[in-house]
Amino acid sequence: MKFISTSLIDAYILEPNVYGDHRGFFMESFSAKIFEEHGFSFDFVQDNHSLSAESGTIRGIHYQLEPYAQTKLLRVTRGAVYDVIVDIRNGSPTYGKWEGFILSEDNKKQLLVPKGFAHGFCTLVKDTEVQYKVDNYYSPEHDRGISWNDPQLNIPWPTNNPILSEKDKKQPNLVDIDYQFTFKSKE
Repeated sequence: MKFISTSLIDAYILEPNVYGDHRGFFMESFSAKIFEEHGFSFDFVQDNHSLSAESGTIRGIHYQLEPYAQTKLLRVTRGAVYDVIVDIRNGSPTYGKWEGFILSEDNKKQLLVPKGFAHGFCTLVKDTEVQYKVDNYYSPEHDRGISWNDPQLNIPWPTNNPILSEKDKKQPNLVDIDYQFTFKSKE
């Protein structure tokens, strides 16, 4: 598995080794040993799986407060998404910056989203399925978000008329979010 740094400190794109033949393919989507070899150790405790029936569905931009903050390891098992992460760690050199990635069943790329980042995605095709591991349980009381169309972030989503949950229609802009993350340099 190849770990590729993103422009946001501590977030990575992962490219698994994919072995294909006339039957299809095989890949390891997660190996604690390989993660440890790259300096990562996560105790993933929950797997999540979403299906978005329509193209143009935006889920996010979400995060959870401590003590339920989550590291996420995401992949698309059917379809494709435009996946976005936002650094919300106070003191980070990339605070308030975002980056977007195409994750699809074809490219098999994964996204490692550390604690202190908000995350969301927009489906690019119908019937898209996203699966992800998290290292902390979902807590409704700690669940927070950022508006998908925050003018400060100015994310060029692939739709101007997204399908949103009622919760995501009411998320605040970045300047008004409830957060408590502080950037910690690894040096």
